[in-house]
Amino acid sequence: MSFDPRSLERLQELGRQLPKPLEAPTPQAQTKPQRQHRVEIEEDPEELFRQLMQVSPDGKVPEHLMARLRQLEAQRKRAPQEANAKRTSANKGTSSDPNQDDSLYSEFEQMLLEEDDA
Repeated sequence: MSFDPRSLERLQELGRQLPKPLEAPTPQAQTKPQRQHRVEIEEDPEELFRQLMQVSPDGKVPEHLMARLRQLEAQRKRAPQEANAKRTSANKGTSSDPNQDDSLYSEFEQMLLEEDDA
């Protein structure tokens, strides 16, 4: 395709007038930390609930924050169960049943008495 000299000249002029592409944002602007509200960073479910009630004028809470509250409560319930399971596995042979403890104590006392008789 060929252009007449006048059209070619006009296209070159328009090309010089085109806007230049925007520069990429500086990394400094991207790393600027955004401040988060306490309800977004709170890890204690009870404190999160208090904060939610303080910021909610009518008691209504967005679903994503309620889901976060439920998740934190579930984590709190699981933590003691996991800790108990670790303690139980570490203390194998010991009993948490008081009746069994009494029984073992009685057997030990009986053995001591038998040794004294011998």
